[in-house]
Amino acid sequence: MRHVEGRARRARAALAAVVTWAGLLAGAVGCTSDDPGGVHGAPGAPPDPDPEEVIRIFPADGSRGVRPGEKLSVRVPGGRLESVKVVRSQDAQDTPVPGRVAADGQSWEPDAHRLALAARYTVDAVALDRRGRRSARHATFTTHVPEERFIGYVAPENRATVGTGMIVSLEFNREIRYRAAVERAVSVTAEPAVEIRPHWFGRSRLDFRPEHYWKPGTKVTVSLRLRDVEGAPGVYGLQHKTFTFTVGRSQVSLVDAAKHTMQVRRDGTLLATVPITAGAAKSPTYNGKMVVTEMLELTRMNGATVGFKKADGRGEYDIPDVPHAMRLTTSGTFLHGNYWAHESVFGRTNVSHGCVGLRDVKGGGPDTPAGWFFDRSLVGDVVEVVHSKDKTVAPDNGLGGWNMSWEAWKTGSAVK
Repeated sequence: MRHVEGRARRARAALAAVVTWAGLLAGAVGCTSDDPGGVHGAPGAPPDPDPEEVIRIFPADGSRGVRPGEKLSVRVPGGRLESVKVVRSQDAQDTPVPGRVAADGQSWEPDAHRLALAARYTVDAVALDRRGRRSARHATFTTHVPEERFIGYVAPENRATVGTGMIVSLEFNREIRYRAAVERAVSVTAEPAVEIRPHWFGRSRLDFRPEHYWKPGTKVTVSLRLRDVEGAPGVYGLQHKTFTFTVGRSQVSLVDAAKHTMQVRRDGTLLATVPITAGAAKSPTYNGKMVVTEMLELTRMNGATVGFKKADGRGEYDIPDVPHAMRLTTSGTFLHGNYWAHESVFGRTNVSHGCVGLRDVKGGGPDTPAGWFFDRSLVGDVVEVVHSKDKTVAPDNGLGGWNMSWEAWKTGSAVK
């Protein structure tokens, strides 16, 4: 019987303990609902600060389609920032965004003030309010994804070895309306250093050159920082890359259309005088300095593509296998091998449709004048034509910019 009574007393004690703890818990819940400061502070203490009031982040958390011109900043109106961390997520890569807190501790701004396009930004900030209470905020926003982009097709190629007359040329796939902004985003530097200036041809081409031909051995670096640069209303750049090329030996060839000869000089020394045929009286060769921009061991040439047509619309010539062809102008001037003209014309008369022809054989022979010159040439070599009965080649026809004076060239910059 005593065992039964003992068990009953223990049961009543346990039940009383449960009731007591339940009452305490109910009292705790009641304090939380009636006293805002009851959990985190003494009764009657002010509530914890609202993090969104202490730390203000711009653009606002959750913003979408933020334009690149909008300003990214973190501000604490009445307290002090302890830390700010911003990360840009773009093209599946996270990149920290560097910035700095102002001396008074009340604001943070990034070092670069332009936002990237098609990116997600994450901001984490910690600050103290006026009373020294710590708050933290996490915010994200995404930037505008443009529908239209532009790119620049660049010559020469990366890691190329070129002749001393090479001009860096960017041909844009879209018309550039904000030329100064695009020009500032392109950098061309050389080692050893030399002054390099830009020149715009219209609204879709930007060239760079020094005052004189490059010195042999020069290493040139081209840096394109066009990504997210607005080139026209609503049209933004896509490229962000750097490439280099090296200037090889100097080779400048002088074509005398009246004497029907070409003098080939390497580093100032005459290598050879080669007999040539230039443009006939009805289709003379351009005068002036031209640069080799393309080298083709074999190519087709059809007169209809460059304006030499018969009455029926067909080309005045159509040669499917022109050997050792080196392009000098965009409009179709080549220096090339010629196997169809009689050997007697070379060095004696001009019979071409504007090109410079060197004696060759069908299929191209390495021991012919054309084969010899082709094997010793580079993209970027200069071919200058004199004493032809035509005008000087336009500076934007191929890489004809060497025909402009340095003063005239410098006026072509959009950055004043």
